[in-house]
Amino acid sequence: MGTVYPALDGRLREFVEAQPMFFVATAPSGGDGHVNVSPKGMRGTFVVLGPHRVAWLDYHGSGAETIAHLRDNGRITLMFCAFDGPPKIVRLHGRGVATPVTDPGFGALLADFPEPPDVHAVRAVIGVTVDRVSDSCGYAVPLMDYRSDRDLLLTSHSRRTAEDLVAYRATKNSASIDGLPVF
Repeated sequence: MGTVYPALDGRLREFVEAQPMFFVATAPSGGDGHVNVSPKGMRGTFVVLGPHRVAWLDYHGSGAETIAHLRDNGRITLMFCAFDGPPKIVRLHGRGVATPVTDPGFGALLADFPEPPDVHAVRAVIGVTVDRVSDSCGYAVPLMDYRSDRDLLLTSHSRRTAEDLVAYRATKNSASIDGLPVF
């Protein structure tokens, strides 16, 4: 059994900030619908804003389950695993809010990211108020070597204009796989 902590600070904060990848889990309300788990990465896209606040840049992608589920009920869990060094898993449970690129407050939220990669294709900033911080052993998590971030997401969207991205959201990101509205 792991430990529950009062806040994300000290060594836990350092651990979370050092991970090149994390996983996001959300689900729609009720007993129906699909639970979604998405891997996230790219240096500069995740920030710890305080002992109970984190955020990340959400880029256009093939789906938009996280945003749809957050609009539906706000529940979210982030999981960080040590793939090198001592074994460890840290989970952040909380309530999330997506601020889309079309929101007047979006630009101000970008200032929270000191070294973001190209932000051209960011569709939202996801902010999470963390109400539970816990860790567990991670003994079965494999050891793997991190080589680098992939640049495919950024390069694939670099060819799209702002108008193309609006159309992308309207056609490919308008609803979750369960039919929940996204934007």
